[in-house]
Amino acid sequence: MDANAVFLVLVFAAVFAAAQALIGLLSTAAQKRLVNRRLKVAEKVDGISALVVELRKQRGLSATGERSGRLRWLSDLIVASGLPYDPRKWTTYVLGAAVIGAGGLAVMTRNPLAAIAGALIGGVGVPILVLKFMAGRRANALGFQLPQALEIIVRSLEAGHPVPTAIALVGREMSDPVGSEFGMAADEIAYGATLEQAVERIAERCQHPDVDLFAATIRLQERTGGNLTGLLKLNASTIRERHKMRLKIKAASSEGRASAMILTSAPFLAVGAIMLISPKFYGDVINEPAVKWGLIGTFIWIVIGNLVMRRMIDMRL
Repeated sequence: MDANAVFLVLVFAAVFAAAQALIGLLSTAAQKRLVNRRLKVAEKVDGISALVVELRKQRGLSATGERSGRLRWLSDLIVASGLPYDPRKWTTYVLGAAVIGAGGLAVMTRNPLAAIAGALIGGVGVPILVLKFMAGRRANALGFQLPQALEIIVRSLEAGHPVPTAIALVGREMSDPVGSEFGMAADEIAYGATLEQAVERIAERCQHPDVDLFAATIRLQERTGGNLTGLLKLNASTIRERHKMRLKIKAASSEGRASAMILTSAPFLAVGAIMLISPKFYGDVINEPAVKWGLIGTFIWIVIGNLVMRRMIDMRL
C-alpha cells in the first residue's frame, strides 16, 4: 500500500472514531436529561406540595390532580401524550399552524374560501395528530419499560425496603416515561396519598392496559392482602408475554399495513408525477362536474378502504 492510501485510511478511522465519540456523548447527555427531568423541576420549587402541583400542571392537570374543563377526550389525550403543557405556547403553535394551513391551501387552490378548510386542518387536525402520535409513542415506551420497573420494585422489596421507597427508586433510576410517572406517584405518597390512590392516578394518566393491570394488582393486594412481591413478579411476567404477543401481531399484520400504505399513496404519487411531467394533462377536463365528483368518490373510497384495513389489523390485548 502506498502512503496516500494509508493516510486516507487513518483519516477515515479518526473521523469515524470522533463521530462515534460524539454520538456517545450526545446519547449520554440525552439519557441524563431524561432521567433528571423530574429532578430539574424539583430544583426550581420548594417542598413536596409545590413539586406535586407543578408536575400536575405540566401534565395538563389541575392542582388537585383532576382534569380541567376541556373536552374529556382532548384532556385525556394531552395527559397521555406526556408533553409539557403550556397554554400560551400551545395557543401560539396552534394559531401558527392554522395560519400556515389557511395560507397554503388558499395559494394551492387559488380559492379564498379554501383558507377556512386549511385553517381547520392546520389548527385542529395537525395538533390532534401530533398528540395522538406522541401518546402512541409514549404508550409503547411504557409497555417496554414497565416490566423493568416492576423488577426494580421487587428487588427493593426483597432487600427490605418499604413500597414507597421502592417506587421512589424507580422514579430516580429509570428514564421517562416510567421514571416520571413513578416519581410523581412517590411524590404524591410523600404528600399524603395512599399507595392505592397514587397507583390509580398513574393508570389514569397513562391510559395503558399494562398499567391498568399493575394498578389492579396493587388494589387487590391492598384490599385482600397477600405476597406483593410474588404478585409483582407474576405481573411483570404477564406484561412481558403480552408485549411479545403484540410484537407477533404487528409482524403478522405487517403485510396489511404495507398494502394500506401502498394503495393509499399510489394514486397521489401517480397524479403528482403526471402533473410534474405534463401540467396540462388534466387541463381540459379538470373543471368538468363528472371529473370532480369522480375524484371526490375516489377519495372517499380510499378513506373507507383504509378504515377497513385498519379494522382488520387492529388487534388489542
